[in-house]
Amino acid sequence: MFTKILIANRGEIACRILRCARRLGYRTVAVYSEADAHALHVFLADQSHAIGPAPARASYLNIEAILHAARATGADAVHPGYGFLSENADFAEACLGAGLAFIGPPPDAMRAMGNKSRARRLMSKAGVRCTPGYDGDDPSEAAFEAAAARIGYPVMIKAAAGGGGRGMRRVERAADLPEALRSARSEAEKAFGSGELLLERALEGARHIEVQVLADRHANVVHLGERDCSVQRRHQKLIEETPAPGLAPEVRARLGLAAVTAARAIDYVGAGTVEFLLDAGGEFHFMEMNTRLQVEHPVTELVTGLDLVEWQIRVARGEWLPFAQEDIAFRGHAMEARLCAEDPLRDFLPTSGPVALWRPPDGVRVDHGLNPADAVPPHYDSMLAKLVAWGETREQARSRLAQALRETVLLGVPSNRAFLLRCLAHPVFAAGPVDTAFVGSVVQPDAAEDPAALALAAVLAYECGGWKGPEEWFNWRSTGAGEQAVALESRGRRISVRVAAVERHAYRAGIGGLASLIRVHSRARGSADVEIDGVRRTLAFVARDRAIHIALPESDVTLRDARHEGGRPAAGAASDGAIRSPMNARVVAVNAEPGQAVASGEVLFVLESMKMEHPIASPVAGRVAEVHVGCDAQVAPGALLARVERIGSP
Repeated sequence: MFTKILIANRGEIACRILRCARRLGYRTVAVYSEADAHALHVFLADQSHAIGPAPARASYLNIEAILHAARATGADAVHPGYGFLSENADFAEACLGAGLAFIGPPPDAMRAMGNKSRARRLMSKAGVRCTPGYDGDDPSEAAFEAAAARIGYPVMIKAAAGGGGRGMRRVERAADLPEALRSARSEAEKAFGSGELLLERALEGARHIEVQVLADRHANVVHLGERDCSVQRRHQKLIEETPAPGLAPEVRARLGLAAVTAARAIDYVGAGTVEFLLDAGGEFHFMEMNTRLQVEHPVTELVTGLDLVEWQIRVARGEWLPFAQEDIAFRGHAMEARLCAEDPLRDFLPTSGPVALWRPPDGVRVDHGLNPADAVPPHYDSMLAKLVAWGETREQARSRLAQALRETVLLGVPSNRAFLLRCLAHPVFAAGPVDTAFVGSVVQPDAAEDPAALALAAVLAYECGGWKGPEEWFNWRSTGAGEQAVALESRGRRISVRVAAVERHAYRAGIGGLASLIRVHSRARGSADVEIDGVRRTLAFVARDRAIHIALPESDVTLRDARHEGGRPAAGAASDGAIRSPMNARVVAVNAEPGQAVASGEVLFVLESMKMEHPIASPVAGRVAEVHVGCDAQVAPGALLARVERIGSP
């Protein structure tokens, strides 16, 4: 029995668990790092307790700090959420040893599946088919090279101690294997505290299918259907749905049976997910079991009517599952999109910084942990919210989710909102199942900019008072208003927008010519009623810090004043040899020193942001002239890391 639950997590999942626990009558405790002192989950809880500095290793991964928070607040149970310590058997044991109920599986079950290599061997013994691979005890490069040659390229390197895309690399040829092993091992050590790796054959045209299981302490195990999670980038999921489209009933039945078999093999308790790859021939292969709640659990809740967090809590109290497999009914279709702070146009690099405006949509489920004026810290995962839609059919769910994304407003930090819409609207996705190569091979981010949107941003800048006053924008003559060229910055490049006043609150504006007639009918805090070439609409926008942020239905636009500052330094590597940080990040490796000869494309720095590593390469062949940062330095977007002089330059 327990009465007060401490949630050892942050963000949207902490808020989700807090709301459920309070609905069930439990008192709640939130924990927070210095970066999250004003976060939403802190204010939703009955009590909150600080646990350390911003970096996760000093706060949300600090077992002793979390146990101290439980003692200080009188909590008698701990829910780990997902990520962080949720699959850490040592943490579960520490909670139990401190007299706390752990709302999750037993430590032994976590250990059985916590290491992917051991899990593969265990599942093979239980009769669950695994992907061909190497999970041996020899970690040497030679052993991996021999195994890869036997398995056949391409292969996938995976971290044995964790998931979420960290420590995962696809290798196409033998020459690339050594560097991929080094990079994957380094990232795995930082993310999970273990550099142990395994190899699996990269299945071409495969779909990522997972099955939700639920088990009580009395040996009752059921599955709650499958989810299709094939829309991924950087080996991390973007869109999930249930039921999986186009799945044969016989395959669906065998998947459910295999998942229950896997859970029984380790005496599992609570909510968990068994993940499979479904190959092009319709055969599925075990990948791993996540011994925790999944990010995408809401889609299962919408089609089954079961609250998985509630059942985690009830199972932890020793309750029996009151239903058998045949009692579980599945109704309709559900689809989820992960709204992330990232830039799809820069290989989905994570982004951070202040949120200028957050306005979630109505009509769908939105799980989030955002206050209206939050700042996105660079220390944690990039996912900010989940939008989940239900429909009687897949098409209805897809359409509702797309409309919800059009109505979503997230301004100030680049996000993947427009890219999610692009995925949902793609005819291949709309038609049915896609494989894990859908992002990249079928759908790509769209770099095109809407000239009318850029013109609108320039006009709204003036309507908000102008960055330097109206006299700099308009040159009135006896014959009327003259044109004014306004220098702005969009996506790191300078553009010129020509603007001329037609009448009060009406303008001709465009790029390379006065293309659009724009009228501003009214403005209020956070929104404007505008008319562009006769089409009238209300748009969300924010003007601050010499920038205009606009949320259009299909995309977001940010324009910065570049007239007097010459624009901001571009992030990344420049052709002049300047190497700049593309994001807020921590420097985890420096492979450059002054005077060093380097080749074009040679990795000189490794940055870590939002739990992912990002190699930064030299843009030119030459010699390192300057190095401006060291290991563990925290750098901002555009910060100069180093400069490389071209060979033969003066």
